[in-house]
Amino acid sequence: MRKLFLVVFLICATLLGYAQYLQHVDNLLPCPLCVAQRLAYWLVGLTALLACLGNAQAIGRRIACFFMAIFATTGAVIAFRQSWLIRYPESFECGISPEEVFLNSLPFAQWWPGMFEANGDCADVDWEFLSLTISDWSFAAFAILVLMSLYVLFARHNTRQH
Repeated sequence: MRKLFLVVFLICATLLGYAQYLQHVDNLLPCPLCVAQRLAYWLVGLTALLACLGNAQAIGRRIACFFMAIFATTGAVIAFRQSWLIRYPESFECGISPEEVFLNSLPFAQWWPGMFEANGDCADVDWEFLSLTISDWSFAAFAILVLMSLYVLFARHNTRQH
């Protein structure tokens, strides 16, 4: 199980690293929904790292997986909302959103603005791969993380350490 937690952590770290690349090299500004997804990746990744390093017994692994599933599901919902806004921009009002004001007022936005400050427009599509937007790919990644978390949460494992 420790390997699975490590894989989840590495997936989250890689995705967050790529988000930094897109922001600082390709100059794509993160919107409030992007920042919220980054927070979800951080929470999933840190939970997985703590579970990996803590070498918890079955109940501890299940608790960690429960929280990972909650955080990943939250991220998936946010990514789905952003994908929907991109496809139906007329339902989106322009200007500074309450989410942007809220996220930018949080302490971590001042502590690490390069990661957590929201300045972009949620309906902008400046990047696509295989006709899917960043939020589409993020939804897929969160879905995989949810499935991985649920696998460990509900699978029956023998008592020896994996």
